[in-house]
Amino acid sequence: MKFGKLSKELMDNLIYRYLGASDNALIVPPSKGVDFSVIDIGDYSLIVEVDPFFVVPEYGWERSAWFAVHILASDVAVSGVPPRYLFVDLNLPLKMSEEDLKALWVNVHKECLKLGVSIAGGHTGRYEGTDFPMIGGAVMMGVAKRGEYVTPAMARPGDYVIMTKGPGIETAGILSVMFPDVLKKHYGEEFADKAERLFWEQSVVKDALTLAKLGLRTGVTGMHDATEYGVWGALHDFKDASGYGVRIYENKLFIRDEVKKVVELFSRLTNIDVDVYSSISEGTLIATVNANLADEALRLLRSQGIDASVIGEVIDKPEVELIKKDGSKKQVELPEEDPFWTLFSETRKLFGERK
Repeated sequence: MKFGKLSKELMDNLIYRYLGASDNALIVPPSKGVDFSVIDIGDYSLIVEVDPFFVVPEYGWERSAWFAVHILASDVAVSGVPPRYLFVDLNLPLKMSEEDLKALWVNVHKECLKLGVSIAGGHTGRYEGTDFPMIGGAVMMGVAKRGEYVTPAMARPGDYVIMTKGPGIETAGILSVMFPDVLKKHYGEEFADKAERLFWEQSVVKDALTLAKLGLRTGVTGMHDATEYGVWGALHDFKDASGYGVRIYENKLFIRDEVKKVVELFSRLTNIDVDVYSSISEGTLIATVNANLADEALRLLRSQGIDASVIGEVIDKPEVELIKKDGSKKQVELPEEDPFWTLFSETRKLFGERK
């Protein structure tokens, strides 16, 4: 069995085939490449996303709470709509103390305050057979005026493709937080501290809501965060959702120096070859925008301190094509497995976990 999300074939042949009753108000149903569903109610569109409530004690409770909230908030924000309501099902492991629960939950509350999110309901209990990191599930919602949102299905040929922050943000951010002593040994304390700060980049809330100012559908036409399978996976999701492909230019791609050095180090130490563009990267936003407004999109992002570049365009054929620096063309296939999970597992075997 492979780690992570189920294959497209299993989703298509099983999950998406059996979805209960049909409902005309369900405007955007569960679908490949779209992070949320949309339900129209009267004059409003309800943006709904569901994910595990993902808590890693080794991050520390403040970071754990921030990460758990932003995983959820990011998947609403990519609609162009601010997250507004959170419902949390906490199935807590018996080993979690009340002191630890308080530290986690107070920080969840604080992060929701910053984002303007109300915790509207849920369920809380302790149970056998549960353990970190997935200690339940959660629903995050946003509310928009009817039709005022975007999905990757709305991308059209001629749109430009923008990437923020570069690949591997989550891969490097997690490795840096979990194994700081390894980085200090090989690169020094100053670099290790800088790499650890990547952790706080693992959100696309600011990226997506900044681009929404360009105009939903008229300016930005689709947004998606590069979670499992990284940048290549996100581009394939756009292809699957819209029916159109993308052409990416290798000479337009960029990667942060600290991400490159972290991934290269742990790849070398574990003897695992990692394509950073295939590796998990919560915090990297892939967006399609009106070509005439691409410069304004980059200006908006950079005004918020967000690195970004136009890396390609949407094309009228369903494939992900990479134009190499020498001008040759390469078809980018969907990765069979995200390399992060194996890399992390092998690194943990070598160095243990952060205490």
